[in-house]
Amino acid sequence: MSSLYTLIIMVVVFAIYSLFTWLYQRKIVKTLSEEDFRAGYRKAQLIDVREPNEFEAGHILGSRNIPLSQMKIRMKEIRQDLPVYLYCQSGMRSGRAAQFLYRRGYKELTQLKGGFKGWTGKIKTKK
Repeated sequence: MSSLYTLIIMVVVFAIYSLFTWLYQRKIVKTLSEEDFRAGYRKAQLIDVREPNEFEAGHILGSRNIPLSQMKIRMKEIRQDLPVYLYCQSGMRSGRAAQFLYRRGYKELTQLKGGFKGWTGKIKTKK
């Protein structure tokens, strides 16, 4: 019976943590539809936070690949004075990248709703 209570407590704690993270992300990063994202990304830094093999398989035309796993060491490549538009495959990694950048002083952060898998615009692939 005690292990059941422990499991319930762990589930509740995880749910609270997930809710807190979701609310925090909503506060720090704008999530835009593809149409709104497309309207603004040309005036910003467009960053693909997926891994290099995913980027080479196809990416939004004009984007730079700075994987989330390399964000800490490559952060200097992202200017703080320009808006940052982020995307990943589905939206999870771009949210984490936005949190990382926000804690380091970046304020104008936007992510693509649904990520690259929902993108219908122009893409570039490496052959």
